[in-house]
Amino acid sequence: MTTTFDAIIIGTGQAGPSLARRFTASGLKVAIIERSRFGGTCVNTGCTPTKTMVASAYAAHMARRAADFGVATGGPITVDMKKVKARREAITTNSSKGVESMLKGMANCTVFEGQAGFASPHEVTVGTERLSAERIFINTGTRPAVPPMPGIDQVNYFTSDSLLDIDFLPSRLLIVGGGYIGLEYGQMYRRFGSAVTIIETADRLMRREDGDVSTAIKGILEQEDIKVRLNAECIALARQGNDVVARVDCDIDPKEERGSHVLLAVGRRPNTDDLGLEKAGVTVDRHGYIVVDDQLRTNVPGIWALGDCNGRGAFTHTSYNDFEIVAANLLDNDPRRISDRYTAYAVYTDPPLGRAGMTEAEVRKSGRPALVGQRPMTRVNRAVEKGETNGFMKIVVDAQTREILGAAILGVGGDEAIHCVLDAMYAKAPYTVVQRAVHIHPTVAELIPTILGDLKPLSAVGETTTSGKGN
Repeated sequence: MTTTFDAIIIGTGQAGPSLARRFTASGLKVAIIERSRFGGTCVNTGCTPTKTMVASAYAAHMARRAADFGVATGGPITVDMKKVKARREAITTNSSKGVESMLKGMANCTVFEGQAGFASPHEVTVGTERLSAERIFINTGTRPAVPPMPGIDQVNYFTSDSLLDIDFLPSRLLIVGGGYIGLEYGQMYRRFGSAVTIIETADRLMRREDGDVSTAIKGILEQEDIKVRLNAECIALARQGNDVVARVDCDIDPKEERGSHVLLAVGRRPNTDDLGLEKAGVTVDRHGYIVVDDQLRTNVPGIWALGDCNGRGAFTHTSYNDFEIVAANLLDNDPRRISDRYTAYAVYTDPPLGRAGMTEAEVRKSGRPALVGQRPMTRVNRAVEKGETNGFMKIVVDAQTREILGAAILGVGGDEAIHCVLDAMYAKAPYTVVQRAVHIHPTVAELIPTILGDLKPLSAVGETTTSGKGN
C-alpha cells in the first residue's frame, strides 16, 4: 500500500524542518524522514557541539592567562573532559529533541524514522512503508570522508564525528588535514591539554584563503605550541606499540610524527550513496553530490536537493538559504537563486576568521581594477583592551563601481564584524556609505570605515596570496 503526500522531505537538517513548516502552514500534507538524530550535522556533530567545546577550551585558555589581567586563580588550571562532554551533550540533545518535538507536533506533517530509498522518481520507501509525492526534497547532508591512505586499516582513528564521543584527553593528538575542521579541533584540544601536531599536504594551512591569512593563522597556532607540518606529499599511518605513527614525506626531518591518537580531518562526503538515486534517475557528480540548477532543482522534474548534499554551500547558513530559495520560488512567486548569495563563512579558531565575498587572490585573477585596505589588530583598541591582538582586517573594493568585493577579518569579533561588510555587499552600496557611517566605540567594527578611508590600488600593494606578507 502506498501513502500519498503533497511533499516528501528526506532529512531533518537546516533546510528540511523549515520547509516542512512552510508547506504545512500552506495546507500541504507533508512526510518528513529521518534515519538518525533530528537536526542534522549542525545540531548533532557540527556547529553546535564543536562551538560548545570551543567555548570550554576558550575558558581554559583565559583562565591560564588570568595573571595577564591582574587576576589570581590560586592554582593550576585543570580540564575535566567528562564535564566538557556532558555540557556538550546537554546542549546538543536539547537542540535535537527540540527539532524532533516540533516536527512530531506539526499539523499536516507525518514523521517517518528509518532509511529512505527511492523506488521511482515519485516514490520513496522507509522500512515497510511506501510513500509517494509529486514533490520530493533531499536534505541528507554529509559525513566525514575517510581517504584510502596507506595503513588506515592498521590504526584506530577518529573523525570529527567520533571524536565528540570521547570523554578523555588524548595525550598526543595527530591531526591529518589543515582545513577549518582540523584547525578548530587542533586549537581546542591543545587548550584542553593535548600535545597537537597538524599535518597538511599543501604548502599552507587553509589553502582557500589568501597567503597572508594562512600565514597569520599558522603563527597563531604555533604561539600555542601546536606543531604544523606542511608539504606532506605522502602520508601513511602505522601502529607501533601504543603509538600511532604518521609517516610524512616532507622536505624536512623528521620523516614521521608520533601520537597517541589520530584525527582524520580531510573533508566530507555527501550522504547520497544509499538513497537509490539511480532508481529515480537523479544525476550526481563524480564526488557523489547531487547536481542542481540555480533554484535547487535536480535533473528530474519534481525532485530538489537542499543543503550540503548538493555541494553548493556546505554551511548551515547556506543550507537554510536553500530552504528560503525553494520556498520563495514555490510558494511566494519570488524567483530567488543560489547565484544571488555571496560566499560568507567563519572559521572558529581563536581569534576567528570572518570571510565575505572574493579573496584578494580571486580579485587579482579577475584582472579588474581594485582597491585594498588593511589594518592589524594591534591597532584596534577593542582588541588591545581585551588583550587579543592577533590577526588583521582586509577589505577589497572595485575601483570602478566602488562596491565591496570581499573582506577577511581575522581577529577578535571577526565573525560578527564581517556582517557590516556583508550587508553592504548585499545592498550593492558603494563603499563610501560604510566609510561615512558612524560606528560605536570601542568595537572592532568601528575600524571598517577607517580602513575604507585609506584604500590603495591593489596593483601597488605587494602580492599576499602566497608570501604571507602584507599584514
